[in-house]
Amino acid sequence: MSGLVLGAAPAQAGKAPLNVVALGDSYGSGTGAGDYLDGTGVANGCWRSSNSYSETLVARLRDRGRQVTFTNVTCSGASTAALSQSFKGEPPQLDALSRNTNVVFLSIGTSDIDFAGYGLQCIAGDCSGQVTQDQLAKLQGMGQNVAALLGEIKARSPRAKIVMSGYGSQLTAGENAPGVPLDALCGPEFFSSQERIEGNQVASGIDATLRQTARRAHATYASPYLRNSVDLHPTFAGRSLCQSAEPHYRGFDALAPGQEGAEAVLHLNTAGQTALADLIQRRLCW
Repeated sequence: MSGLVLGAAPAQAGKAPLNVVALGDSYGSGTGAGDYLDGTGVANGCWRSSNSYSETLVARLRDRGRQVTFTNVTCSGASTAALSQSFKGEPPQLDALSRNTNVVFLSIGTSDIDFAGYGLQCIAGDCSGQVTQDQLAKLQGMGQNVAALLGEIKARSPRAKIVMSGYGSQLTAGENAPGVPLDALCGPEFFSSQERIEGNQVASGIDATLRQTARRAHATYASPYLRNSVDLHPTFAGRSLCQSAEPHYRGFDALAPGQEGAEAVLHLNTAGQTALADLIQRRLCW
């Protein structure tokens, strides 16, 4: 789709406006990245951040002189099914699509398997063993749901380039980084060594499933993982929680007064959303 490639700003000014739509869940909306739009940063809200990767990419396009019509209907907690129905008092996200849509940014899948609930189980109890196996067993169904959603998006916007984003590894599978200040979530009372290992098996399984689904649908896939869905991209390597003093994910800091609350825990922060935008920009040659 050559119309997506950016050249010098004067060359962009004469092009037809690019019609971009952002669909999806909390990782797409930017829950945890601050600076929330249109009153969405409230309890049980959609938490759409001006720092989300889609908002960041559109701002970069406009800064380079490209005209962009942008519709962002992402919403925290959305599943594949929620995109075709009213959710949190808002119209179905898929209604934002049209035959004139050029680019669709999509972050979706983990709400289908209640990945947030799995994370809570890890924090509050024990998510290793059978709990993890049950979570892994849901991945095939998640992939089927996402494949059906991609088909619906193509039917509504047949000329659009679909760009799916991955979720990455929220918590290091190894030991805490030594000698640096870490979030309280990194304490052993919340995640055991085995839970960290198995939690990362689920995270990499999600990535592998989404990557394969995107490939089969001829959609672009941009992820914090490399193609093997095991190793992290250099932009994200060393940036999982408890792995660095400057992680790309939120921890219990999101529970502090004036912060988003539990909805933002284990979500990308501003730096993480920026890093994801960088990955997508390179994939699209923007």
